[in-house]
Amino acid sequence: MHIPGCLTTETELLEFDRALEEALAPSADYDVSQWLYVPNTYREYRYLLGTRGERPLLCIGVNPSTAVPGGLDNTLKSVERVAFHNGFDSFIMCNVYAQRATRPKDMERELNPRLHRENLAAFAYALSLSEAPAVWAAWGTVIEQRRYLPGCVRDLIAVGREYGARWYTAGARSKRGHPHHPLYLRKDSPLEEFDAAAYCDGLFTAL
Repeated sequence: MHIPGCLTTETELLEFDRALEEALAPSADYDVSQWLYVPNTYREYRYLLGTRGERPLLCIGVNPSTAVPGGLDNTLKSVERVAFHNGFDSFIMCNVYAQRATRPKDMERELNPRLHRENLAAFAYALSLSEAPAVWAAWGTVIEQRRYLPGCVRDLIAVGREYGARWYTAGARSKRGHPHHPLYLRKDSPLEEFDAAAYCDGLFTAL
């Protein structure tokens, strides 16, 4: 369980480029040849967590919880299983918002623009690792927890467009069209193409 100890404006916030540089250096805590973990120490926020490979599947949840290299939570274990089943050799977990909170209701009430900016930089980096990036939208109905989250999704879609990202979902979508959360998905769940831009337009209309 991770309950935020403070607002992200009140903690040291590493710029993504600096955090990435540190994450690419050897670590005593995990094998950097197998893991991508940015920042590379446990903090109130997390930009990226995933495994190394030639064909990663980028998965986007709402916000990170407690998972770390070698200590994946049930959601990340499901992400890894679905990625492998669909022909990917690795996964990278990104998030709509980078603040750690096991319970989304504990997320901060107001957007931290700086955290959001660095999170977009992290997503751009993850996209750059593939010639044809595949992105799995997997934030579930939790996207309705905070009014700023739909705007974050819109910005992620815009960044994805710059890199030619193809979007997917897995499992049944909600009545409002929200992508299914990875938890409790069958490991053989197929990825289905997802019109992220159309979804985002409808999201702003519905909310």
